[in-house]
Amino acid sequence: MVITSTQTLTTTIEPGSSTTPTLQTIPANPPCTLLRVSGTDIVNASGDKVILKGAGLGGMLNMENFITGYSGHEREHRAALTAVLGQEKADFFFSRLLHHFFTEADSAFFASLGLNCLRVPFNYRHFMDDDNPDVIKDEGFALLDRIVGLCAKHNIYVVLDLHTVPGGQNQDWHSDSGLSRAQFWEFRDFQNRAIQLWVAIAAHYAGNPYIAGYNPLNEPADPKHTRLIDWYGRVEKAIRAVDPDHILFVDGNTYAMDFSHFPVDHTLPNTVYACHDYSFMGFPGGEQYAGTSEHKERLRASFERKVRFMRGAGVPVWNGEFGPVYADPRAASKSGESAEAINARRFALLQEQLALYREAGGVSWSIWLYKDIGYQGLVYVDPDSPYMRLIQPFVQKKLRLGLDFWGCVDKEGVADVYGPFIKKLKEMIPEHIQKKKYPHIWTFDRQVERESYGKLFEGKTEAELEELAASFRFDNCVRRSHLNEILRRDAACPRLLGS
Repeated sequence: MVITSTQTLTTTIEPGSSTTPTLQTIPANPPCTLLRVSGTDIVNASGDKVILKGAGLGGMLNMENFITGYSGHEREHRAALTAVLGQEKADFFFSRLLHHFFTEADSAFFASLGLNCLRVPFNYRHFMDDDNPDVIKDEGFALLDRIVGLCAKHNIYVVLDLHTVPGGQNQDWHSDSGLSRAQFWEFRDFQNRAIQLWVAIAAHYAGNPYIAGYNPLNEPADPKHTRLIDWYGRVEKAIRAVDPDHILFVDGNTYAMDFSHFPVDHTLPNTVYACHDYSFMGFPGGEQYAGTSEHKERLRASFERKVRFMRGAGVPVWNGEFGPVYADPRAASKSGESAEAINARRFALLQEQLALYREAGGVSWSIWLYKDIGYQGLVYVDPDSPYMRLIQPFVQKKLRLGLDFWGCVDKEGVADVYGPFIKKLKEMIPEHIQKKKYPHIWTFDRQVERESYGKLFEGKTEAELEELAASFRFDNCVRRSHLNEILRRDAACPRLLGS
């Protein structure tokens, strides 16, 4: 698929969707130039304001459980398959998975929606071995260069997002630390290694017009707050020494939601400050978005709280992650409500958020996420694909046992075991209920929640592994048509405004 001056797209309808197929002609993205910060705007080389609109390529260079189906962290995922396949065949599978996950067909489709920026999360382990951290591996650059090159063909900017660092910058699974403790903040050596990596990356991409900028640390969570501010100052100076031109996209603390300790009168130069604007009303299990005035005001208040710092400092806003989770039209709802009805509310919430960003003067955004096994992706692996047929029983077991926070509606399947266990813990340590542990937004239950997937791959031949990996190839995936149409309509709003 090649884009010239325009791109024509025929939408593929996902199963269970009531959306009517459409034929749309989308203007091609204009040529990329080096971007910079000018006051509250991101501007191109001509001084025109650029609004970045796109998605995160999660699950590729940093694998996550709800994206690929494995129930742990990436290093555990790789270790589990290596244990049953051996190193050579496991390496083959993962290399083919990375190859198929994002190809030129994906890049062309992305551009066809009018999207102009891809956020690329990556794991530090592609560049560094923990037992030899001073050596920066060329393999990491080969992986990033391939993605940047595919995006360049369609004038798509790339934000490079360091999603995991040595020791883990937050307490959650996606920092790939294997712990529920952010040790990155406790060891200076971990912090120095991350800076060392950024210097290498910045030197490699200095002057590259397809790089929108660098996102130095995804969703940091420093309980003391001050160590994060110090680290940002250090990494900014180190990057500027080798690349003075590219923008930094700096996440707030506590999962990019808290800027309370950031100095308003001392912002970093040529830096965009990034919040993440998820709404619990778009997730299973809690209060659901109903489009009421109260719900709309709650969305607005939440967003305005997160960007209060940017408003006061007079700097640009980038919403680096947001987006609901969607119900599977093939799965029965315990409430008896159809997936179509559930998803209609989720789409309405998304549209309200996008309207808020437009009204706020054109906030740049990156929805989470581009591709997965069916929870959130613009495209997702076909439920009838070889990969999904293999892992679906395992995924369903995860849901029944309440082990998948992102997609789990409730824990009814294990309520007789899990409920009394949590109840007893609360009785034994009531002080932990009264005084919440950091991150404070997590409930007591989630602080606690922290059959082998690998066995499913035992005995697979290379031909079978190739077929499984190819399930992630664009042509073998389903496009979430209603979501893509919403994003396409928003992207049709100006992305480039003359100065």
